[in-house]
Amino acid sequence: MTPFDLVEPPSLGEALKLLEPDDSAVRPLAGGTALMLLMKSGFFRPKRLVSLRAAGERLARIRIEPNGELRIGAMVRLAALEWAPEVRRDFPVIGHTLRTLANVRVRNVATLGGHLAHADPHSDLPPVLIALGACLVLAGPRGERAVPVEGFATGHYETVCKGDELIVEATIPPLGRRRAAYAKCTTRSADDWPALGIAVAWDDDGAIRSPRIVLGAATERPTRLKAAEALIAGRTLDGALLTRAGEAAAEEADVVADARGSVSYKKQLVKVYVARALRAAGAGPAAP
Repeated sequence: MTPFDLVEPPSLGEALKLLEPDDSAVRPLAGGTALMLLMKSGFFRPKRLVSLRAAGERLARIRIEPNGELRIGAMVRLAALEWAPEVRRDFPVIGHTLRTLANVRVRNVATLGGHLAHADPHSDLPPVLIALGACLVLAGPRGERAVPVEGFATGHYETVCKGDELIVEATIPPLGRRRAAYAKCTTRSADDWPALGIAVAWDDDGAIRSPRIVLGAATERPTRLKAAEALIAGRTLDGALLTRAGEAAAEEADVVADARGSVSYKKQLVKVYVARALRAAGAGPAAP
């Protein structure tokens, strides 16, 4: 690796001042699990890295608001999020997803903000956060703005975050009577990058209300399958509906081939795993 400056500002405001949006060699540093690989390969040669480790308590905390909303700081490590009692109690789908997100070594270093900012289409958490209706708070010289996770990634490793902005935290609405589940298929070990991931969530009043079905890993970016959502809305789950939902999702999904599978293979995975995720969500208890 080539020499570079590493700075650790004591506040979010100081960190923002050290960013240079017109210089691609100046970048923020969160956990660094992906960034270090890019540097070791020579793909990225930084001039300055701005560490966010000391940039304020807000970036490092997990809390439940009085209304049940979950707020997760961008510098919260994935292992801390996985084991946080309030997350395991009130948002179990997040803890379930994290158990097979990469491995323990990675989760002990990687952060939520870095995981989302990297915008790898194979990431596990974005589909889950989209299904839960989460937003990201971005801070920059013009102040703060909220961006739905659904619209945050725009393509492979591309997001709407500007070069002079940082992710501060993620906000997730209270589950209420919502059911949620995540199911993924890996072609090697359970903690490998998924060939496909499916997150689902819906309001439960005896029937399926406001459903969300989100496909990840098999597409250019996490994508809602709205035809399949419309098919199940207002219905109750049974075997026939699961089959029809899987078929509608497979027909709708604009999947791409990669080292983990062909288009036809991934279409079949969509059919199977949409039904599997819906079944898992329906079998579990609704949030109190």
